[in-house]
Amino acid sequence: MAKIDLDSMSIEDLANLRENLNAKLLEKVAARQVELEAEMEKLSQFGKPVKKSLAAPPPAKAKKSDKKGGEDTELPVTDTSLIEAA
Repeated sequence: MAKIDLDSMSIEDLANLRENLNAKLLEKVAARQVELEAEMEKLSQFGKPVKKSLAAPPPAKAKKSDKKGGEDTELPVTDTSLIEAA
């Protein structure tokens, strides 16, 4: 994996990188969740039925609002436990 010099990146580039990372993490988490649900379905035939996960659906993408006066928009804070688990 190529190393990225974060110190030399602009704020816009860092924000884009963060958005891309969040999107990729969401894809991987969703794919893994589908795999685990399929595995649970297979295993449920051997015992009592397993409840479906009560986890909330993935959050909707943050929309950038058009603010006047050149104010910066705040990016949502995401759960870092996904990053630590990866």
